[in-house]
Amino acid sequence: MKSRMSTVHFVFGALLAVWISSLGDVVMAQEAPIPPFKDNLFSSHKVLKSEDGGAYEVMDYNELRDINDRDQEPERRVRGAYVDTSVRRLQENETLTLGGRNVEVTRVGPSSGERFSVIFIHGRGGDRRLGVNDYSFGGNFNRLKNLVARNGGTYYSVSVRSFDAKGAADVGALLRHTFEQSSGRPVILACASMGGIICQNIVRDKESVRYLGGMVLLGGPPDAGLATTPYAKLKLPIYFGHGSADSVYGAEDQEKIFRGLRATGYPARFALFQTGGHGTPIRMVDWRKVLNFVLVAHR
Repeated sequence: MKSRMSTVHFVFGALLAVWISSLGDVVMAQEAPIPPFKDNLFSSHKVLKSEDGGAYEVMDYNELRDINDRDQEPERRVRGAYVDTSVRRLQENETLTLGGRNVEVTRVGPSSGERFSVIFIHGRGGDRRLGVNDYSFGGNFNRLKNLVARNGGTYYSVSVRSFDAKGAADVGALLRHTFEQSSGRPVILACASMGGIICQNIVRDKESVRYLGGMVLLGGPPDAGLATTPYAKLKLPIYFGHGSADSVYGAEDQEKIFRGLRATGYPARFALFQTGGHGTPIRMVDWRKVLNFVLVAHR
């Protein structure tokens, strides 16, 4: 296992190290620290409308095309062209003891020394298996795993036992653990659906935000007080993904928060998936675009 992780570092580490070391440079803003991976399948969706220099985009989404044609079994198994399961050789289930509590995770990539990290928080009814399922959600988790691991990073999918202060404390402990294991490299927290409640707790914790490099909110609950949190005061990047027809958390409410942040020059992006429902962002978000935005915007 260790030799395989070293190979990943050797092949991809040097390039990413150079890029990440100069993320604050204006020139680097035009570069892409994460190179293409199956972009012809995942990054070719039409932009119907773009505003604010590309910070706000309305993305074309069609259920017949993006679910029925993309999947071999709709919403259950994507067609084989969308996945590369070789990344599984870097995947391990672990139970970490953090802060006196056990936290169950699936880790993809090295346990230390990673170039960056992504931690995924599922919504209600999920567990760590959801975020590493290669075939559900159109293969988007498989692409995320590949984008992270192929570039010397580590991906964690976490089982959250409760969407409250205790659950947030577990995630906060994992953030610190990941930050320390990587010697202070960027840690990106991605929260989907009800998992956004965990993000809402984390951004208010002065200790936890010290370990964060960016945040991704996919179909999550709006946070009216986000702009006043310790996280926002550090101007750490945020990427929003939302379906325009989300019946659980309204897109308009989340968009209002985004526009309030952008009015102050905040580093935020918003992808609205036209006609998409609650789960659409998990399936459709372009993870390469997300990671490149956060890594370049991170300070």
